[in-house]
Amino acid sequence: MKVRCPDCKAIAELADDFTYVKCTKCEFDMTYGEYVKYIAYKDARYRDILSDYKK
Repeated sequence: MKVRCPDCKAIAELADDFTYVKCTKCEFDMTYGEYVKYIAYKDARYRDILSDYKK
């Protein structure tokens, strides 16, 4: 699955089993859980995602 890289805004790869997010352009590499937290803290529009993810 494709998602937007929070660092370089290029297209990143989300593993089919949601275990990691990787961007080959800027070498961004995180687990999906870390990715969700990272984008939630980086962009205020996504902060409600973090509260949903903790449930």
